[in-house]
Amino acid sequence: MSVPGPDFEPLPDGSPWPCEDGGPSRRQTTSGLGIDLAAGLGVHARTDPVVTMVVTRGPGELYLLRHGFGDAAWSAVERIDPVTLSTIEASAELPGGPTWPGSIAAHADGSLHVVFGNHAHRLSPDCRLLASVELPRPRPYNGFVTLGDGLLVTKDFAGSLPAHPVPESEREPCQLVVLEPEHLSVVDSCTLVEPSVARLTTDGKNVYVVGDSSLLRVHWDGSRLRPDRDFRIRYRIREGQTYGWDCVLAGGAAWFLDDGDGAERFTGTLRDAGLSSAPLQLLRVDLDSGRLTAAEVCGEPGGLVANPPVIDVTRGVAVGYDTGNGVMTGFDLDGDQMVPRWQRHQDHGAHLVLFEGSGHLLTGDFDASRGADQAVVLDIVTGAELARVDTQSPVQSVLFPAVGFAGDVYVCSLSTVSRIFPAD
Repeated sequence: MSVPGPDFEPLPDGSPWPCEDGGPSRRQTTSGLGIDLAAGLGVHARTDPVVTMVVTRGPGELYLLRHGFGDAAWSAVERIDPVTLSTIEASAELPGGPTWPGSIAAHADGSLHVVFGNHAHRLSPDCRLLASVELPRPRPYNGFVTLGDGLLVTKDFAGSLPAHPVPESEREPCQLVVLEPEHLSVVDSCTLVEPSVARLTTDGKNVYVVGDSSLLRVHWDGSRLRPDRDFRIRYRIREGQTYGWDCVLAGGAAWFLDDGDGAERFTGTLRDAGLSSAPLQLLRVDLDSGRLTAAEVCGEPGGLVANPPVIDVTRGVAVGYDTGNGVMTGFDLDGDQMVPRWQRHQDHGAHLVLFEGSGHLLTGDFDASRGADQAVVLDIVTGAELARVDTQSPVQSVLFPAVGFAGDVYVCSLSTVSRIFPAD
């Protein structure tokens, strides 16, 4: 295969959301206008533990990734009806491993790929297992990205699990593993210089890894992984600051949020679960110069996130959030600086969706008093609330939404998959 441009992935044509975050650059952005808010918001939900994410393939083809609990948990894939959410076809329970949310993506070769626990799988569009491999380390692998030539890259997870805390001093450097997409054989691997909890990000040729102290870059030359030893940008420079989560590639920079320690303390919400004494920050690293700039989201200790920010390059706005303190902040982008523009008290925890055409931003808000998670649409420029609806999930979503085929979106929590759509 030829290697195309920086935001192309070998993903199926006509799919609005073929992998987590909409693409391996993690921009969480679609060109559409989003849900017709004038009609009001409707919701249809399905409760089914444990839901991780949905992705789209061909027209009308929606796939759901589920998994079990424990140190030897299974995963499973279902093709579900995009309106009713009922199961059309389902895989058998697939070998998994230690529980941490995995990943599913549709590939241009027509198949589906899954990484969960310490296994990777390839499935047909009707959910039949075509290939399976056990990954090298006995730890969970938290997702994967697809390179520009169609190969897959995954990485083991170095953080604490809910029942298995790992002290920072005992966290081991992670290993990147490249898999060919048909048989899932290992093409190459390399051990990083740091542990990493965050998921991977790629521009098609370079893989970006938020380590526990530095942003790292590894070049894929088509046959080998080559760590960029001149690009190790230390971001953990303040007392009380903890590691960062997934980075977003946008506007010539990598963007991510720090103070990620404590996500394993999820109890249905991440509010008040943070362990960091330094205020949580939105961080920007210039991909050419390596220059690091930062802005505090709310200035309070005890911050916590488990997911990435969103960057609206067209409007010059970045949005970060502190799930531990329940604050979301929009920033004006002025060169490499971030200047606060608006701020909301809102218990958001999940990945985001930006509808680029309208500037509408899909967020979440967990109402602890009712035990109800909500989907909230904001204007990214002003922070104004435009609409909200209960998702029918009793726990806060800290997972992955997806854009549907018909002006709708899907929101996943650990208990529920919800379709949000125009009410009329």
